[in-house]
Amino acid sequence: MRMFIALLGALLLTGCLTSDPLSGKNDPKAPWWQLGFSEPFYMKVWVEDSAVEDINGKLFLRTGGGSAAGGDMGYDKEWARGWGGKGVGGSGKSVVGADLPKRIFVRWQSVVEPQAYRAWVDIPEEARKIMTTSTNRRCPETPHQTARYMASLYLGLAPGGIVQVWVRDECRNTVKVARAQAEIEPLGPHLGKSNGHYYPLPENSKRYIEKYGIPYGSW
Repeated sequence: MRMFIALLGALLLTGCLTSDPLSGKNDPKAPWWQLGFSEPFYMKVWVEDSAVEDINGKLFLRTGGGSAAGGDMGYDKEWARGWGGKGVGGSGKSVVGADLPKRIFVRWQSVVEPQAYRAWVDIPEEARKIMTTSTNRRCPETPHQTARYMASLYLGLAPGGIVQVWVRDECRNTVKVARAQAEIEPLGPHLGKSNGHYYPLPENSKRYIEKYGIPYGSW
């Protein structure tokens, strides 16, 4: 009788585990993850190059570049300070063939200063766990919706060479997981191939900075 009760309990427990309503293990998902770039409002950057080293030690070059996600919110307040309270995001690029990231290289122009920076940013284990969970676990607030199709990681690039790292969890919230200080790129913009010329400063950024300046220390 005791053996029967034990077996029944084990079967019930197994049934509960396999019928977990929040499990997204079998939901459709991409085989890769996405890398994106963000900037504080009006603090224009231009990403010259990036690379990824995954947890297997494999290096992936030219994993994304160009403009970063930002925004134009008007001039009634200091939107750029502390990332303006905005959620980071925007479009990114799939890092095809890569396992989860171990560290990421980025070289960019902080157009508003102007200054060129470069950095290798270590990605903590916490970030990789969240990325994995985001595509294998449904959000408790919306259990009827499938899990995220693709895990994502964002590098926020700010004046002064500040790099912030965020990932999205299973409820699509951004979670800050790291912060780094870049070094100045000694060759300057475009690795010295542009005679010192930077990406053009947009008129809205120029107007904002004339009114509020650059809020160093707020990122």
